[in-house]
Amino acid sequence: MYSALQKELDIFQRRTPKSAEAHKRNLKRIPLGVASNYRAYDPYPIFVKDAQGSRFRDLDGNEYIDHNLCFGALMAGHCHPAVMKAVEKRLSTGTMFGMPHNMEWELAEEICERFPVEMLRFGNSGTEATMHAIRLARAATGRDKIVKFEGGYHGLHDSALVSVKPHAPEFGDVNAPNSVPGGLGVPKASIANVPVATFNDLASVELRFKQNVGEIAAIILEPILMNVGLCLPQPGFLEALRDIATKNGALLIYDEVKTGAKLGWGGAAEYFGVQPDMICLAKSIGGGLPLAAFGAHKSVMDLISQHKVFHGGTYNTNPVSMAAGLATFKEVLTRENYTHVDKLSQKLSDGYRKIVNKSALQAYIASAGANGALMLYPQEIRNYRDWLTIDIDLWRHYWFGMVNRGVMAQPYWWDEQWTISVQHTAVDIDKHLAAFEDVAPALAKAQQERTAAVAVH
Repeated sequence: MYSALQKELDIFQRRTPKSAEAHKRNLKRIPLGVASNYRAYDPYPIFVKDAQGSRFRDLDGNEYIDHNLCFGALMAGHCHPAVMKAVEKRLSTGTMFGMPHNMEWELAEEICERFPVEMLRFGNSGTEATMHAIRLARAATGRDKIVKFEGGYHGLHDSALVSVKPHAPEFGDVNAPNSVPGGLGVPKASIANVPVATFNDLASVELRFKQNVGEIAAIILEPILMNVGLCLPQPGFLEALRDIATKNGALLIYDEVKTGAKLGWGGAAEYFGVQPDMICLAKSIGGGLPLAAFGAHKSVMDLISQHKVFHGGTYNTNPVSMAAGLATFKEVLTRENYTHVDKLSQKLSDGYRKIVNKSALQAYIASAGANGALMLYPQEIRNYRDWLTIDIDLWRHYWFGMVNRGVMAQPYWWDEQWTISVQHTAVDIDKHLAAFEDVAPALAKAQQERTAAVAVH
């Protein structure tokens, strides 16, 4: 660890003693001291007291401009008035029915009008959405195998926990990556049914179909690879995937858990102009409450209607989450708000680029819709293996430096990205950029010193 990073860590620990104390207490009863592995980091995570709009406060009373936004689930921002009003109204009229109600049809109509699906079912999390979409694709095609991309994250079920973060010794050939379990407990049979391809590498996709003729049910991907910072599809990549899937009788599944509400009005299909067969939605569609959906053409969804594929869930379409979802689609994810967020996104990205150039930091800015990231590489990455070359200590220097200046620039972990909510303002972006301008020179200096040290050895 180099001295400038250690300095920021020392400042962080002086500013957040109550978070340290809370984490130490949690460790006695909760593995890693957190409710999700992704929330754990050294020396300890920030514990939140409350949040409003575009900001939150920690237990020590420090305020932060929030671009974590619950790992991108809060394009609505914290406590959006329209969402809060809808939720408060539902709390006094029933929170759980386990029976149908009118909001199901209303929200289904909203979603089907925006996204290229004819029917859908609701759930509570992105993991549920991708799990059921994959099962439905297998049922629709009578095939078992699913092509996914190395480094892609699609939730925590067995068909998704394959080659999420493989290590270099496990890679295999770039054109035919090994299928690597994402931890213990993933059955070998599940791994065997998930051949892995390389993002932005059509040859690897075509090879998988040649090796598994008539066995592949679907290709699943995030249209923008979001588990590596932010990696955009190269021109023609999505179009070619569409053609490959169609030619081979497989379905193309867009995992839009992250991108669906944040790229724009109609999600990735509208943004890129390439239509999938199925979509998976979650995170920001709920406005801060747990809500998910998966949808497709009627002919595919009819497998559920015909009782050939089973889908259920006690908490599905609970009226509190559905009320939040309706308010989100009708009053938060509006064309006017997308215009507002796009302007702020452009302002933030342009500001970062100017500071990067001024400081001589070797980096670039990747952005799309409400999301963006400082990518600490000399040139644009194209896939997971490119992403792995990141200087982790340099990224930690950036993240803790920003946090110490009152800006949570993105979730902790160098595979994440920032989110801009509809409640962020130009003033928030100015403060974000001012913090980065203060951090960037030390980042550039550390980067140059570390690069020189590597060259000497």
